[in-house]
Amino acid sequence: MVERVERNGLQVAAELSDFLEAHALPGTGVDVAGFWQAFSDLLHDLAPQNAALLAKREDLQRQIDEWHIARREQPHDPDAYKAFLEEIGYLIPEGEDFRIETSKIDPEIATVAGPQLVVPITNARFALNAANARWGSLYDAFYGTDAMGSVPAPGGYDRGRGARVVARARVFLDDTFPIEGASHADVRRYYVDQGALLVDDKPLANPAQFAGYTGRAKAPDSVLLVNNGLHVELVFDRAHAIGARDQAGLADVRMESAVSAIMDCEDSVACVDAEDKVLAYSNWLGLMKGDLEETFEKNGAQMTRKLADDKSFKAPDGSKVTIAGRALMLVRNVGHLMTNPAILLRDGAEAYEGLMDAMITALIAKHDLGRPGGNSVAGSVYVVKPKMHGPEEVAFSDEIFTRVEAALGLERYTVKLGIMDEERRTSVNLKECIRAAKHRVAFINTGFLDRTGDEIHTSMEAGPFSRKDFIKRKSWIGAYENQNVDIGLECGLRGAAQIGKGMWAKPDAMAEMVEVKIEHPRAGANCAWVPSPTAATLHALHYHKVNVAAVQEKLEQGGRRAYVTALLDIPLASYRRWTRDQVIREVENNAQGILGYVVRWVDQGVGCSKVPDLSGVGLMEDRATCRISAQHIANWLHHGVVTEADVGEVFRRMAEVVDHQNAADPAYRPMAPGFNGIAYAAALDLVLKGRAQPSGYTEPVLHARRLEWKAA
Repeated sequence: MVERVERNGLQVAAELSDFLEAHALPGTGVDVAGFWQAFSDLLHDLAPQNAALLAKREDLQRQIDEWHIARREQPHDPDAYKAFLEEIGYLIPEGEDFRIETSKIDPEIATVAGPQLVVPITNARFALNAANARWGSLYDAFYGTDAMGSVPAPGGYDRGRGARVVARARVFLDDTFPIEGASHADVRRYYVDQGALLVDDKPLANPAQFAGYTGRAKAPDSVLLVNNGLHVELVFDRAHAIGARDQAGLADVRMESAVSAIMDCEDSVACVDAEDKVLAYSNWLGLMKGDLEETFEKNGAQMTRKLADDKSFKAPDGSKVTIAGRALMLVRNVGHLMTNPAILLRDGAEAYEGLMDAMITALIAKHDLGRPGGNSVAGSVYVVKPKMHGPEEVAFSDEIFTRVEAALGLERYTVKLGIMDEERRTSVNLKECIRAAKHRVAFINTGFLDRTGDEIHTSMEAGPFSRKDFIKRKSWIGAYENQNVDIGLECGLRGAAQIGKGMWAKPDAMAEMVEVKIEHPRAGANCAWVPSPTAATLHALHYHKVNVAAVQEKLEQGGRRAYVTALLDIPLASYRRWTRDQVIREVENNAQGILGYVVRWVDQGVGCSKVPDLSGVGLMEDRATCRISAQHIANWLHHGVVTEADVGEVFRRMAEVVDHQNAADPAYRPMAPGFNGIAYAAALDLVLKGRAQPSGYTEPVLHARRLEWKAA
């Protein structure tokens, strides 16, 4: 039984009220009584509007379903389909040109292009790692991954591999910071003379790339270089480690890596009640106050992790220059859909979780505003808002934060908004979505997985979808990615906000990432998501090769490359000559990913997992990946590509596979041979009840089953 206290008409879980009153509110200047009055007003006043927006989603979906059902035997008519969407208000007219008016933006958002980490806020160690991933060792990234094309041998130091790492790093330095008439591979000495960096008495080809140093000018401890707005630190140690064997004493090349990091309260966490929300909010509070620490054991030793300090250098002119030691932190709130039992309204209904997140994460961020060495130099709070459907829902988010700012005594538009372009009604109305929050927009991005999950659900009645790998090859994906960048530039985001791209989902495949992910900055994205600090260091290489600002300027002059009609090209199977083996293999792939993710979500409360696929390749799984897999099977079930008996048989076999993959985890509870656990039931629910889930989301099923597990 949850212990609750009454606060201005709200029934609040005692642990949440205790956290807010004893920890979050003190030091913000916000009166406790005034806070609860404003919070109650916010939750009660905006709940009906929130509910109405969700009802509109369902009404539009009903009309789209009926349209497809009525025309199922007819060839798809794109023009008629577009006209129908306009008629029902799904697709709205695009207004006149405008430019965003967001102010007080930090350079990490506005002008510095680089990798972006997304990390579950409920794991303090991961959150600290992400915040501290502003800087990473290129030597370590090359040595410890397959980025050089081979996998490091376990244990010990491989001298030959170390030499190859040094050589590879020197190639990067030659490409990025060339020396007049020389190579970094041959250098014996780096030193500073009269404000200039000399390398064996030769200057850099571009002397302006020298940004500072530490130690003595004639024998610096480190040298700071800059290219495309990103810094690189050459660290010298003439007595130890690699430096003892390096003719110039170069011990490491440290890269400015994760320029920004999203502390996630949404897709990568499993927060279903007050206990979970307090953990999330507590870690966010520690980050905003700067005192979050985590003690853990590693290799038999106790370690304590805390936020890194800023880095200080002597500038070429002799003045002091300070470089950020931590990523700029954004916080991702949940969307408009879910409620949470942590707070009950006057009528006993659960409060909308998105409204809770808005008020509480902004309150906590007040601890950072104006704090020396804090997160935002510009004095802003950055909130990423996911899963919004169209301009009305973006406008609602703008209204929410206007109310929050007034309640907390913040200047209007202190809270900046990140719009995730991951639902189809947002994609086809993107310009109007940006307009709806033009004073707040600091971020737009694309997310293939949620976008595909919504595509399948929205067009469920249109017919069977292609296999997942073939969906990625359809024309709508390229149109979606291009339009996001083009409209962002058209609305003035260049030099003012982030245009982002999605996650690299293979955390162990760094060689492939280094080869492939350079396409994101080449596409005009000034940030893209990576799964780890090491991946951020390697992805930073791409932003040195590609000047994103120049790419954006060129794209801006070229106009749009895609329009709405291309986004409405439903990725249905063009023919159905699949063999039985192909069909079952596709269902197996989906089912194994669902089970591998859901069993940890429900049984262990792990919201983001590295789940090995059927080939043993570890893939990052979160609710977005689960959504697309569940909706894909649900679509094939609905159209008779597979039967419910097929799905049941595949799920039982894949549960045994997942059990085997998790055999070494002492906390893991096998699903076989009973197949009667809560987690297994949740995985089946996502598929067998997939068509009935709002927008195809996984949250209602997962939350209900996790609460059932916790109660048991």
